[in-house]
Amino acid sequence: MTDEHHSLVRIDATGTAHPVDLEASKRLRARQGVFELLPAPDHLVVMRHVGNEAPRDVGTGAALRLAGQVTGPGALCDVVSLIGQAGWSGELVVVDEGASRSLFFEPGHAVAARSSVEGDRIGEVLYRYGALSREQVDATLAAAAPDARFGEVAVKLGFVSRERLYQLLSTQAEEIAYRLLLAGEGMFYFLAGFDEEQLASRQNLPVHALLLEAVRRMDEMRYFRERIPSDQHVPARVPDRGPPPEELRAVYDAIDGQSSVADVARALGLGEFETTRALFQLAQSGRVAVRAPGPTGAAAGIALFNEAIASILSAVDAAQRGDEVRWQLAAFVAGAGIYDALFRGAGPGADGTFEPARLVENATLIAGPEQAEAMLSQWMYEYVAFAMFVAEPCLRLSPDGTPLSKRSDNQPPLSRRVAELVGPLAPREGIPLSKRSDNQPPLSRRVAELMGPLAPK
Repeated sequence: MTDEHHSLVRIDATGTAHPVDLEASKRLRARQGVFELLPAPDHLVVMRHVGNEAPRDVGTGAALRLAGQVTGPGALCDVVSLIGQAGWSGELVVVDEGASRSLFFEPGHAVAARSSVEGDRIGEVLYRYGALSREQVDATLAAAAPDARFGEVAVKLGFVSRERLYQLLSTQAEEIAYRLLLAGEGMFYFLAGFDEEQLASRQNLPVHALLLEAVRRMDEMRYFRERIPSDQHVPARVPDRGPPPEELRAVYDAIDGQSSVADVARALGLGEFETTRALFQLAQSGRVAVRAPGPTGAAAGIALFNEAIASILSAVDAAQRGDEVRWQLAAFVAGAGIYDALFRGAGPGADGTFEPARLVENATLIAGPEQAEAMLSQWMYEYVAFAMFVAEPCLRLSPDGTPLSKRSDNQPPLSRRVAELVGPLAPREGIPLSKRSDNQPPLSRRVAELMGPLAPK
């Protein structure tokens, strides 16, 4: 859920409800029938389905025992703690933007989990933990009948043992539970009781242990994300740092400088959290460095470029020096010999960003289809480097020359954020550079000079 209003319903003076937008209309059409209007505070409307032919219909759904809005990560831990201490049986449902996760309880234990999120499905769990390849997942889906369970089909096809499937069904339930507990927004509902047929498999997850592990993951992941921002980042060994501790040896040995965190986790059959935890320890000891994933295709590179430029101009605009930086960028474009043609018809917009399709088209005309993507990356990298070079003095001093106050939030320095964004665009060895017709020094040397001060410390 966000602050942006959507799925609006207007109730007029006659009490008639009118969906205002398409999403609201779609959701109301999925709830055809008769509803009982329940007592509620003035700013809320609560209704309960009582059947399609009320008042004759009865028994149309589990009783609602708890409901509320999720206000931040970890807020649901208090709700689950109450459910566990009270010994309630039922289903806790968390819904946000059409996605839902459920946790089923019997006194003191969670006994099953369910999710509508694609990444939580058993096929994706088997893939993430290295039990199935992507080709085997696709083959299992193709062979499965509509009423067949994915795991059973994978066992019949010989792709996974029944023992490994059982183990990862438990892992799937735990992962859904942790994601539900750490949800940062949405609505939650606790429904009394549940139908046994709703459970795909029975587990035995003590509520107390689930809460302790969820809190541990929430606290530790905050630290991990400072060094390893996502499972797509790529770890690489740092030479001459000595062997790692024995408990980290398997993860260290799986690092090849090309595989992402997710790839390492899949190769070892570990989850993302445990793999990230081990890599964080290796990074803290200086044995491993973590770099941002390379962009896939020109569009991905342009997205990084646009985000970096927008961040720079937003910062200098806040310091009331935006016009000055834009003027210097325009002068750079006019004198650099390539950017007039590269940027023709593509921008920049008010926020400094460029239209991706036109950039690709122009780069192809300039460098040819074979070299367009590589050269475009280098040209974008150089442009961002110059933008950051001219922006840094503006962020240190106000227009009248007095020092600007330091940031009071926890954001990393702009130079570091920009360097991380455009790092994947940096020139690579072995890529031929086009000959320049002006008197500028070589691109690689100019970029090194400009970006040197921006490297993360």
